[in-house]
Formats: sequence, C-alpha cells, structure tokens
Amino acid sequence: MGLTGKVCIITGAGSGIGRATAHQMASEGVKIALVGRTFSKVNLVKSELESAGGTCESFGLDVSDQRAVEKMVKTVIQKFGRVDILLNNAGHSSIHRRLLSTTPEDITAVVDSNLVGTIYCTQEVVPHMLDNSEGTIINVASMAGMNPSGLGGMIYSAVKAAVINFTGFLNSDLKNTGIRASVVIPGEVDTPILDKRPVPPGKDARSTMVTAEDTAEAITLIARLPNRANIPELQIRPTYVRDSSAESEQL
Repeated sequence: MGLTGKVCIITGAGSGIGRATAHQMASEGVKIALVGRTFSKVNLVKSELESAGGTCESFGLDVSDQRAVEKMVKTVIQKFGRVDILLNNAGHSSIHRRLLSTTPEDITAVVDSNLVGTIYCTQEVVPHMLDNSEGTIINVASMAGMNPSGLGGMIYSAVKAAVINFTGFLNSDLKNTGIRASVVIPGEVDTPILDKRPVPPGKDARSTMVTAEDTAEAITLIARLPNRANIPELQIRPTYVRDSSAESEQL
C-alpha cells in the first residue's frame, strides 16, 4: 500500500529514530509534522526534508503539555486536512539507572516524556481518526520494557513496559473502528541517547547495533500495510549479542 499523500505526526523528530523515520516516510510521499522539545532541531530536520522535496511542518513543544499538544494537532489538521499516522517516539532515559539512585525528578521527567506524552498525543488524534474510520498509531518502546536491566534503568524499563501495555489497550479499546495500534520494540539502537548513558558504549559496540534507519524502515513497514492488516508488536534487535557486563558493573 502506498503512503503518498498520507499525513504523519512524529514526536521526538529532531534526532535518532524520529528523524530517520521522517526522512524515510517523506521519501515515500508522506506529509510530516515534526514535533520536538527543541524547535531548532526539528526545524533543521524540516529544512532537510524540504531540500529533498518533502512537505512538512515543525513544532517545538513538550509532549507532556496537554494544551500544547492539542494546539499542535489542530494546526496539523488545519494545514494538511487530516492525520493518518501518529508516531509516538519522544522519550528519554535518566542518568540514574538504579532503584535507590533514581531521583523524583528523574521519575517525573521519564514518565512525562515517554508515557504521558504518548497518551496525550493519542487522545488528540483519535477523535479525528474515528471520524475517518481509519488511522495508524505507532508507539516506540524498548526491549528494556520486556527484559528490564541496569542498562535500561529502573524507571525507563517500567515506563516502556507501560507503553507496550498501552498499545495493547488501544487495540482493545478501539477494535473494529479502523484504527490500529502497533508498538515497535527495539533492542539497542545507535542513536544520540546512548551518549547520555552513565557509561556510553564505544565505537566497536555501536558498530553491531541496529541503526536509527533500520528502525525507521520497520516503522514505515507497519504504516505501509493496508488498513486491514496490523502488526501489534514488532521487535527489532541486533543480530549480534554483545557483552555489556562491564558497563552494567559501573552503574
């Protein structure tokens, strides 16, 4: 099924998986609404897409700000006439990974960016999708949500598990409406978020990881399927399993 003419909102679009997916989908004719906390970063991606002939708009906002999300979705619909795809990709982990070192500020920030923002964005697009009797919601989780560990961290692992659960709830709550929800569950992906780990992986370790572009291809595959078909969960992980024990010991 072709994607030409579809409209997709991508959160966390300023770098990593969001940016790569924006490029992939735009190359297939999708109109993109780029959303990120740092406007300069999403605006740079907007320039990249437009230079390649893409159609897009950029928004600088915090997805845990419900009113800002509401305004953004209304603007997207006014500009493009519809929303066909929502990619809930925004999120980050905390510098503190263990139970007793994780601060209240860490907990609030990670819950807000990964889970609260995902819920708010979904709540805003679903009424429009219901009117159209179709829509695709793709949430980005993590293998940390299935196999929690020190590398993922306590709060990040817990919240990504919630994102996986939330996706299942959407498919139950919205069954037979034409709206489908899918969760992409990556293993380690070589993105800038790795630089914020307490012990960032080295170049050799990153060379065997899944790339942002690999993940973007998996996300686009889901969006490209005809509306009659859904992939509720898609895991994408490195083929080679690396030894991360030394990094875990330093947390």
